[in-house]
Amino acid sequence: MGTEGKSPAGRRPGRRRDRHGRGLRGMLAPRPVPLAHSRGDAFDAMVLHAVDHLQPRLAEQLAQVEFAVEDVPDVSHSGPGDFDFDEDILDDNAVPLSRLYRNGVAGIPNPVIVVYRRPLESRAAQSEDLADLVHDVVVEQLARLLGRSTEEIDPPAPE
Repeated sequence: MGTEGKSPAGRRPGRRRDRHGRGLRGMLAPRPVPLAHSRGDAFDAMVLHAVDHLQPRLAEQLAQVEFAVEDVPDVSHSGPGDFDFDEDILDDNAVPLSRLYRNGVAGIPNPVIVVYRRPLESRAAQSEDLADLVHDVVVEQLARLLGRSTEEIDPPAPE
């Protein structure tokens, strides 16, 4: 009986645990299970769902627009209470929810709509409310970009 392939303490190499047995154990849930997805992943999916909902009506215009998600906005201002946002920032009580870059950003020549995850999450009580809020923000920014009303971008459903 040899001890090849075992560590000095008699354990297999690569499966280290701390002395109380609470070390690294692996994944909590397999990848396909919803529990394995982070809140960021779920938020990204909400933005994609909002864009997909608009795809049948605005396919040509949406092909020219890039969408991005950031956790929080970069708010640089000169002093307390000095929030002078331009019209391309959609805000709520001086907190940016989304930003439109009409001329693109570094390396992306197309318009870019950035949706800020944390400010939107803090305004929604439930995930259904968050999905509706994300949809409204995407519609509002597309309306600003295209110079149309939100009702033209996403008409209300007939009753």
